[in-house]
Amino acid sequence: MSYMLLIVEPPEQRIERGEAAGREVYDEMVRFAADLKERGKLLAVESLTSTDDAVRVQVREGRARLLDGPFAEAKEMIGGFFLLDCETREEAVAIAQACPAASWCTVEVRKVGPCFV
Repeated sequence: MSYMLLIVEPPEQRIERGEAAGREVYDEMVRFAADLKERGKLLAVESLTSTDDAVRVQVREGRARLLDGPFAEAKEMIGGFFLLDCETREEAVAIAQACPAASWCTVEVRKVGPCFV
């Protein structure tokens, strides 16, 4: 069964932390991912850049609307994700609890499945 861990962080956190400390926590996350891969739990992992260069797309009544970042109204941003292969929700939650990012942001656990459920 696939579960996604979404790393949800305050948008200003990276600037406040600075590059040196940011590289340290990034390396910690890379080690965490390597351990998950070694255990056969990791399907995919990616870190995402800040919302400064992001764009939001909406199509309404055939018209596209683009909104470039940064998004001042955003209280949180997705900083990255882990796609896991877990037997149960409890296993995915246990991995989320062990994730280093849980100590400086929120790790959201979501089961992968159809959007109509």
